[in-house]
Amino acid sequence: MKNKRFLTETFLDAVAYAPTGRQASADSPGSAQATSSVVLGEQDGAKTLDITNVTFEITNNFVPERPKDERLLLRKTAKSREIVGDEGIEATVTVEAWPLGSDPATKPLYTLTLDGIDATTEDSAVLVFNRGTEEVDWWSVYKLGTGEPLFDSYVPVLRLSLSRDMQTPRYVGFEVPPDDAANAKLREPHVVGVLDYASADKVIRRLLLTCSDAKRAAELRSFADTVRTLTLEEKGDTVPEPAQILHLRWSAWFPSPPNPVTAAIPIAADDLDSAHAHLPACMKLQPWTL
Repeated sequence: MKNKRFLTETFLDAVAYAPTGRQASADSPGSAQATSSVVLGEQDGAKTLDITNVTFEITNNFVPERPKDERLLLRKTAKSREIVGDEGIEATVTVEAWPLGSDPATKPLYTLTLDGIDATTEDSAVLVFNRGTEEVDWWSVYKLGTGEPLFDSYVPVLRLSLSRDMQTPRYVGFEVPPDDAANAKLREPHVVGVLDYASADKVIRRLLLTCSDAKRAAELRSFADTVRTLTLEEKGDTVPEPAQILHLRWSAWFPSPPNPVTAAIPIAADDLDSAHAHLPACMKLQPWTL
């Protein structure tokens, strides 16, 4: 079972933040306190475990879509409940953000609460929420500066830079629509998924991947029978474009033979180059908008 914690005591732990030294002179003085807790209880004869973890984080400056040199204070509250011995947990993660030096008792710039087990920052630019509370692992990516959504992914979010000498972060994910997807177009039987390519402040390109064989498309969408991976191939600076190629691979879970299939999509001119993609025989890529 994921993230199982065996604890036999109940405790409270207060954490605090207060800027000091050079940081204090640049920002207004302030402090924040929050309480973490663990409670082992019982419900209908089964042991329950309720955990609340509260942590604070300070971003670097130059957060996209925020004033120059501003840092943010983030408060992350992760709450979970599990039945000890059962699979899966009920969990939510809340992220609140203030300009560093603001009073955290005031209204935050934004508050995000999602079902999930954790949230992390990347490059002081995006928030990545781990949404996998059951058997299926998936992630949601949000703008750190504004709290607006970018994309969901059913593979670990891939981070890359367009250049080696100057960091230009880009984020890639692959969304696999469930059978009851809210968007009716994604319930079309030939849909395999949506490939998202984003910067910190916008989705640069969305591509819809389809398969002409509806039965094969259903197999590739399966959460129970198929494992998906997304990797980056970098050819170096001495070869002609494209120097970066995304490899999206599908394989069957054990005990079935893996029978992997791969789609290769080049990155060119800060975009997904669908015209030069190498795809399995049944597949096709096309632009996609929400």
